[in-house]
Amino acid sequence: MAPDALNLTNVHAFYGDSHILHGISFSLAPGSVLALLGRNGAGKTTCISTIIGLLRPREGEIRLHGEPIAGLSPERIARLGIGLVPQGRRIFPSLTVRENLVVAAQRRETGTTPWTLDRIYDLFPRLRERHTQLAGTLSGGEQQMLAIGRALMGNPRVLLLDEPSEGLAPLIVAEVGRTISRLKTERQSIVLVEQNLKLALDVADSAVILNTGRSVFTGTTGELQKNDDLIAQNLGIHHAR
Repeated sequence: MAPDALNLTNVHAFYGDSHILHGISFSLAPGSVLALLGRNGAGKTTCISTIIGLLRPREGEIRLHGEPIAGLSPERIARLGIGLVPQGRRIFPSLTVRENLVVAAQRRETGTTPWTLDRIYDLFPRLRERHTQLAGTLSGGEQQMLAIGRALMGNPRVLLLDEPSEGLAPLIVAEVGRTISRLKTERQSIVLVEQNLKLALDVADSAVILNTGRSVFTGTTGELQKNDDLIAQNLGIHHAR
């Protein structure tokens, strides 16, 4: 039986003496999308920081395709195959679109068709049109496309998307959703941190809800959609099915 793409078991993390993550456990099946949900301050960003090695867990295990990665450096974790699209995009504004993509290129055996410059341009035709344009002059939506494309150029085994719809117009949010759905057809394993519940439920197979650093729900998105009280209590949203 193939191991999970990503697995967290009883992960505890601290900032100084402040206990932020309290025994977080979840599994990401290969080729699936898991939505990591919660209010601001619930622990989502800390969870992402712990996965990518910016924060060392005090207790617990993190495994990438069965291999332990907890405590490794962020550089080592990235080389092993975890890609990040950070909150706020953080593209290189003084480089062109093409340079942003090429600088991130890595060859890696992922079991799927590798991402190349041409494939990124096929996924995001607007980036092809703007390939010589400085990234800092792109619109917010185009910068988000570039941030996703840059992460894919590393051919990650697991892709972490941190608030990809933040600050974007509804039409661009819908485009982000279509992109994630397309990546699912490519068998890309994804952890999606998202405040937009509709987007998350539309594209994710499973979900985890964090509240004050604790997991209060782990299950399928179908199960979550049936639990209006849980959504209202932990996300502050009155969900209409």
